[in-house]
Amino acid sequence: MSDNNKINVIKPFGPTIARVKMSIELIQILNEYVDKIISNEEKIKELNHGNKLAGSVTQEFKLEEEFIESSGYKKFLSESVFEWLKMSGLTDIKDFNIISSWIVRQFENEYNPIHWHGGHISGVGYLKVPSSFGETAQPDSTKNNQNGNLELIYGSRQFLSDASFSITPEVGYFYFFPHYMMHTVYPFNRTKEERRSISFNATIDEKSYNVYGN
Repeated sequence: MSDNNKINVIKPFGPTIARVKMSIELIQILNEYVDKIISNEEKIKELNHGNKLAGSVTQEFKLEEEFIESSGYKKFLSESVFEWLKMSGLTDIKDFNIISSWIVRQFENEYNPIHWHGGHISGVGYLKVPSSFGETAQPDSTKNNQNGNLELIYGSRQFLSDASFSITPEVGYFYFFPHYMMHTVYPFNRTKEERRSISFNATIDEKSYNVYGN
């Protein structure tokens, strides 16, 4: 094929998502904070967030606002979101306000059903991952093993258009997406190890978010 007929693939439809690597230092700070909270029965009761979230998991609790600021976690989120939105064509974003952020401690056979978030922007990162998520009911088949995976869902599957995107958790990686994007987390088995994730909801400039000006 000549240069004149070279094909460039573009993505003009559907929302973008971002994948960002956290620093080792931030991962350590977040894990140390979580370990400190879960060792304090009074504090874990105070911060309990499980009744406000969709998951059928052992433990979900909110991060304290002071820690979000002082740890550098908010700085990481804001810088990542600004860069993602800039690369997506929004160059005049000035506001980034965290509504809430929380930890999800998921163990064997637990799951998160299909749901979506509030605010404008959401995301999830991984602080601990089991060495293995176990096997499927048909381990010798050609089926993909989705155990423990995050599945992002948007639209419907059609020609040249997938409706879902499967993410295998890796420690340190954070994913950002629009709040309305439906998603689910599959259960895993044959391990007592923890799958530890951190999520957030946030708002940006209302003028930029509200493209219809309602």
